[in-house]
Amino acid sequence: MDNLLLFFIALIPVLWLIVSLGILKIPGYKACPIALAITVGLSILVWKMPVLDSLTAALEGGAMAIWPIMLVIVAAVFTYNLATHTGGMEVIKKMMTSISTDQRILVLILAWGFGGFLEAIAGFGTAVAIPASILAALGFNPVFAAIICLIANTTPTAFGAIGLPVSTLAAVTNLNVNDLSFTVAIQLFIMIIVVPFILVMLTGKGIKSLKGVFIITLMAGLSFALPQIFVAKYLGAELPAIVGSVISMAVVIAMAKIFYKDTADKEAEKIAAKSAVMAWLPFILVFVIIILCSSLFPMINGALAQVKTSIQIYTGPHGKPFTILWLSTPGTLIIFATYLAGLIQGVKFGQISKILGDTMKQMSKSAITIVAIVALAKVMGYSGMIGVIAQILVLITGSYYPLIAPLIGALGTFVTGSDTSANVLFGGLQVEAAKAIGMSPYWLAAANTAGATAGKMISPQSIAVATAATGIIGSEGKILQATLKVCIIYVVVIGIVVYFGAPLIEGLLSTFG
Repeated sequence: MDNLLLFFIALIPVLWLIVSLGILKIPGYKACPIALAITVGLSILVWKMPVLDSLTAALEGGAMAIWPIMLVIVAAVFTYNLATHTGGMEVIKKMMTSISTDQRILVLILAWGFGGFLEAIAGFGTAVAIPASILAALGFNPVFAAIICLIANTTPTAFGAIGLPVSTLAAVTNLNVNDLSFTVAIQLFIMIIVVPFILVMLTGKGIKSLKGVFIITLMAGLSFALPQIFVAKYLGAELPAIVGSVISMAVVIAMAKIFYKDTADKEAEKIAAKSAVMAWLPFILVFVIIILCSSLFPMINGALAQVKTSIQIYTGPHGKPFTILWLSTPGTLIIFATYLAGLIQGVKFGQISKILGDTMKQMSKSAITIVAIVALAKVMGYSGMIGVIAQILVLITGSYYPLIAPLIGALGTFVTGSDTSANVLFGGLQVEAAKAIGMSPYWLAAANTAGATAGKMISPQSIAVATAATGIIGSEGKILQATLKVCIIYVVVIGIVVYFGAPLIEGLLSTFG
């Protein structure tokens, strides 16, 4: 069959997701299983994939959706639900409004700074689920809170989950991880500055809303971007987003307290240090335990990683055993941290378990959406559909390919919901394309990651996390419409940066090398 025809057929599941969610407003838990059925049908009928291979590819995707993806989403919402049960969320709300009642500043602290921090240490949906639920608790419209956190959770995903996307990309492309990290940080610089402005303008409903907060918005981006570049170059992929988000949060809070103290709630009661620590305890323990069990501490991480189960699910060629990491996955660690926090706060074990059980029931419709979308991604990957889409795009664009290189990364994240998966799918293709057009492989490999961060805000998987966390299941279409506009601008800007910035990279790498 003609490759061009295959290209259009391969796009059918993607187009169905866009139309069903964005135009027909079908809820994700109904639209995504239909998309999965279409994908399985096409893989068997058009790509001649054996029925067993197609079904086991979907089964492997379903298993991955449950562990670790759904696990971490349940864990994040569980943490929030416990904090609500103990009254901790009320204290956090008072602390936030004592810094500022200006929604624009709260968005910079919570969606941008705190969200970036959660993405950096845990990833897998925590950066959307927790800040969105806190913003909703602070009085933000839940749909708006979801949209804001999805847009904020873009640039930090490149170095999310302790640098997993970039370190994985370096591994699959055989590129030096420090040079690749530096290149990714350089490409994302402009968008790290721009995204806080987008968040503020959306919060204030227009460009006029920048009045009075322009400098703090600029500093929110600069204080994230500059440390990230430095850390990426000299320390690699693990710490850039952690350092960037912590410094950004600290700068915004300090500026709010010094220059915007008139926006603080004058009647807010003073929170005692002990009460503040107890309120934040679940989040503090999540941070400490995830960091201690991460690759930054190889002895602990290595010991926990030994507790695993490997199962061969996919029966086709190139299938690898599916490995369940029982202890070292973020979801398990977050649940453990939350139980520990609850016990310290005086909640009985049985009550904590009931909160976890209620959270699992709360997530049931989201689970259907996420299982279907990750299963679809596996079938598209194994059957060759994604490869066909990417190859035709390279063929059509020729020397202009760098303009659309980020679009391929965005497509990967849209389908898979994961920056890491997008890098696994397309990292090799980007390096081959770079060789074909005589460009730095670092530059185009980084473009895949930069583009993948854009796709994160429109991924049905990410949107399902946001709707679940804010209790607005069924609003996926409304959210997709809002984030799609921002995503298009984002991909265009990154494409321009990649196309025109390519000559600079060799000079930068040699200057700082």
